[in-house]
Amino acid sequence: MIVKTAKGMKDFRALWMDGGIVKAIDQRILPNQFKIVSIRSVKEMANAISDMTIRGAPSIGAAGAYGMALAWLKKEDLTKASTSLIRTRPTAHDLSYAVNLMLNKCDEDLVKVADQYADDIVSMCRKIGEIGAKLIKDGDKILTHCNAGALATVDFGTALAPIRVAHRSGKRVFVYVDETRPRLQGARLTAWELVNEGIDHAIISDNAAGHYMKDSVDLVLVGADRIARNGDFANKIGTYTKAVLAKENWVPFYVAAPVSTFDRNIRTGKEIVIEERSEDEVLMVGGCRIAPRGSRALNPAFDVTPARYVRGFVTEKGVFTPGKFSELRR
Repeated sequence: MIVKTAKGMKDFRALWMDGGIVKAIDQRILPNQFKIVSIRSVKEMANAISDMTIRGAPSIGAAGAYGMALAWLKKEDLTKASTSLIRTRPTAHDLSYAVNLMLNKCDEDLVKVADQYADDIVSMCRKIGEIGAKLIKDGDKILTHCNAGALATVDFGTALAPIRVAHRSGKRVFVYVDETRPRLQGARLTAWELVNEGIDHAIISDNAAGHYMKDSVDLVLVGADRIARNGDFANKIGTYTKAVLAKENWVPFYVAAPVSTFDRNIRTGKEIVIEERSEDEVLMVGGCRIAPRGSRALNPAFDVTPARYVRGFVTEKGVFTPGKFSELRR
């Protein structure tokens, strides 16, 4: 991803490995600070995934792969390491997919395997961008939810990848960026990526999405954390609402995700485990409590959108409707 630094424009990945140490952009403190953190152990990697230093389904898949590589370098129990990594974020399929892949290759150099896994994610995201950009017409106004850009996918993005490709090819695009409460990944992270890329956009409150879909939005494009065999999918909380609004307003709703996000072990979205996060994410903003003492909060990190709301899934293998999933091959 392109990042404006004090020394000019520079290209970064969300995370990478260097000399036996994993380096990662700390996503918790963006956009006010740009900081690279060092991760040296499985425990530190599990914490980085859990506290969302590293977030986004493909990025935490890469983080899981690199966590296993750290365990391999230290000659630690790989099965124990895999358990501690997988349990950090139960909803995202890429994490367990990547960790189990590493377990199956434990007789190889896991640093090289993890590097290849990260490279493959980037290649898939570029392909998603090329394929998805064909859905975007010159002058389109696109709404997206949460952050499904380079930060969430090692580089390039899923939902943001077609927007990047369209923009770089000369198409005029405008992005409505849902702020995405309660952690504000849209306002903090997606907007930061779009500023660095020079893509025209505006941040909107989550509740304003319907207002703009009624008259202005041409396309809704989101990412996914887990996709069931029937096409139901989990994504950041609030996605289901956007899908319903899109259908009501005849706005095409697309999901961009690599095939590693498809979980062939679950039939419907009812089987997807929804992560519940800390109440403080809802009760507090910027370290200040905004709710009355004595009030509690419910904080599901994801919701499940039924397949009937999805026009198509944009993957590195093409655009598929739920009825065509049998054509997908890992």
